[in-house]
Amino acid sequence: MCARLCLMTYLTLIVSLTLGLEPNKKMEFTFVLPAGSTECFFQPTAKDDSMEVEYQVIAGSGLDVGLAIISPSGYRVISDFRTSNGIHMVDPTEDGDYRLCFDNSFSKLSQKMVFFEVILKSQSNTDGGRDEWADIALTDGMLDYEVDDIRARLDFVYEHLERSRQVQAVLRAFEARDRYLLEDNLWRVSFWSCLNLAVMLTVAVAQIYTLRRFFDDTKKVRT
Repeated sequence: MCARLCLMTYLTLIVSLTLGLEPNKKMEFTFVLPAGSTECFFQPTAKDDSMEVEYQVIAGSGLDVGLAIISPSGYRVISDFRTSNGIHMVDPTEDGDYRLCFDNSFSKLSQKMVFFEVILKSQSNTDGGRDEWADIALTDGMLDYEVDDIRARLDFVYEHLERSRQVQAVLRAFEARDRYLLEDNLWRVSFWSCLNLAVMLTVAVAQIYTLRRFFDDTKKVRT
């Protein structure tokens, strides 16, 4: 009975600690960037954190935008011009608000649909989680397992799950872009096919009318 109680306590503790681990902060956003305009987003960061920015142009003529990441002190740390996708890492970050500016000013007619994701890895959150695990290791030793080993394995699994989620988000963005291209190409193919069919029918009717007029003129000459 005591062993079962210890086991239940152990499992409850592991689940609660796993749910409480939040070393990363994530933000995903999809928006429409009008033609000839620039849209900026602000991301607050703490000192000595790391920030990963990934973006993908889903729809729009050319599938390209410009990106500028400006630090709180006003320095342009990242600069892209007319690209369809990209991944950038800012490490370490400054304390303040970073500006993420997407530029479509070079396109005067076509708006763009852009998907981007920001991942913040906070050193303070990670250290806090380790301190909690260390305190537990000092107070409780259960079922002959090392708490540090459990924490390392949980962190390993969590990082792989987060990476899998990021890859799935990127694949969804690629799928949306491919679907847009297919729909756009289908519209073009259908339009030109209908136009060619109309031209062929017009030429056929003109040829039939010309031949009939030719034979009518021949009959009039004979009579």
